[in-house]
Amino acid sequence: MDQKINIKLKTHTVRGKCLLLYGWEKGREDMATGFWIASSPPPSPPPSLAAVATSSMAKTLTVSLSTARRLSPFSSLSPSSSSHCLCRSNLHLHSDGNLRHRIRPTHLIKASATNSSHPASGEGIENLVIIGSGPAGYTAAIYAARANLKPLVFEGFQMGGVPGGQLMTTTEVENFPGFPNGITGPDLMDRMRQQADRWGAELFQEDVEFVDVKNRPFTVRSTDREVKCHTIIVATGATAKRLRLPREEEFWSRGISACAICDGASPLFKGQVLAVVGGGDTATEEAIYLTKYALHVHLLVRRAELRASKAMQDRVYSNPNITVHFNTEVLDAVSNSKGQMSGLLLKRIDTGEQSTLDLKGLFYGIGHTPNSHLLEGQIELDNTDYVLVKEGTAETSVEGVFAAGDIQDHEWRQAITAAGSGCIAALSVERYLVINDLLVEFHQPVAKEVKKEIKGRDAQMGFDITLTKHKGQYALRKLYHESPRLICVLYTAPTCGPCRTLKPILSKVIDEYDKNVHYLEIDIEEDPEIAEAAGIMGTPCVQFFKNKEMLRTISGVKMKKEYREIIENNTTVMSSVNI
Repeated sequence: MDQKINIKLKTHTVRGKCLLLYGWEKGREDMATGFWIASSPPPSPPPSLAAVATSSMAKTLTVSLSTARRLSPFSSLSPSSSSHCLCRSNLHLHSDGNLRHRIRPTHLIKASATNSSHPASGEGIENLVIIGSGPAGYTAAIYAARANLKPLVFEGFQMGGVPGGQLMTTTEVENFPGFPNGITGPDLMDRMRQQADRWGAELFQEDVEFVDVKNRPFTVRSTDREVKCHTIIVATGATAKRLRLPREEEFWSRGISACAICDGASPLFKGQVLAVVGGGDTATEEAIYLTKYALHVHLLVRRAELRASKAMQDRVYSNPNITVHFNTEVLDAVSNSKGQMSGLLLKRIDTGEQSTLDLKGLFYGIGHTPNSHLLEGQIELDNTDYVLVKEGTAETSVEGVFAAGDIQDHEWRQAITAAGSGCIAALSVERYLVINDLLVEFHQPVAKEVKKEIKGRDAQMGFDITLTKHKGQYALRKLYHESPRLICVLYTAPTCGPCRTLKPILSKVIDEYDKNVHYLEIDIEEDPEIAEAAGIMGTPCVQFFKNKEMLRTISGVKMKKEYREIIENNTTVMSSVNI
């Protein structure tokens, strides 16, 4: 005999409309989302389920499993033609024998733009704004975009670290499921970003400068735009800490760095003695990574033991090119007669003895500070400025504001837990919007044509000076001697996360001045002699040349307008794009 499953119905009235929530046995109503019935009171039960119910007027419907399997994925739930709503009916038979019945709206054509039947939605008000990127932000964007919420994602630009989060400065990620051979942090973030983009998330590489969650709808203002929204997911992560040494600013990017992945391959550090300060996974990973380029690496640890995972400790202790110094504090950097960084002044914490360690570079791996400054005074933070969320949820102290990733997690801080919290936040947003009658759905966008990137070095036979964009040292030498245009050279490294951020930004700026500028990329690992001759100390780095004269060097990732100003000041044709 065919097994029968009971589906419970629950009605809930908000703002004069009736929300019909579907639960199931064992009181699992908390997992249902729901849909709106335009008529009031609603039909009991809805026509689509009445057709397969053994007791059509009962509050509990008995649906056979065989019938459930045959249900169409779309069911007409509103008898009113004037407010027709198509809803997706998801019936899942789980291994425990329970039928999971989840219904949510997927097609509200009129409401998406002008339908006044959703007065709370309001024209020009976004469903969701995600502030931040990384595993949490991108995962939230993927889930929200697949739910047709069309989230706006402010990935960040300069504030709070590199867009893409801390994984953009991580080498091999070996514990993220699905990659048995590991994957680099930047590659993983690239894939997540592409997936969010594919499903319709709107991605902006802009810093958010102001957030107002005290008034509804919420306001989010970036460097380039201001938007109103019903919900916010905060996934701003954390920023690398500095030691604040007396001479730190003097040698920043000239011997002191917070990103071994970005700067380790630069000529300044290759073949030199280097140091990493810290005792956790970040510090040990950077020390191991630097042994690829350095003559020797000193790991300076304030404590009497390492805090890193056992696997990372084993790698450090078994590496002959790493020396670990316990109970050691860095007091300051020291320089030689040429003003170059030549070592560190150290202090033994247990004995108070001071000494100088000769080396050419210092890298920080001492932890992070949560990027919660935008929300100070608006939502609850703990005593270390991490966002407080209700246990087991992504909910903050303000309804409609959710937090995901390291901004709310000071215990686990893993890529996989950040991604999981991003998923929870996005699903919570969807439920919140439905329950509060705020949801406006959007069709998935048409698949975008993928633009081909520059591939490989320019070969001598294939070089064409009439083209704007080039790669490699052969092109650089040809352009330097033959091009009458302004030349923009971007120096990158394969594992440099900020380089991946800057490439598309700079490429778009160059497109604005096509035929007036020559642009080329130099990989400092493929062409180390070029990087050394140019004095490159870290990546990304941009240099501008004209008539065989070097005009300007810009290190790091800067705002578009800074690159535009240099180009406009050295070309006769102005950009057609307004800043």
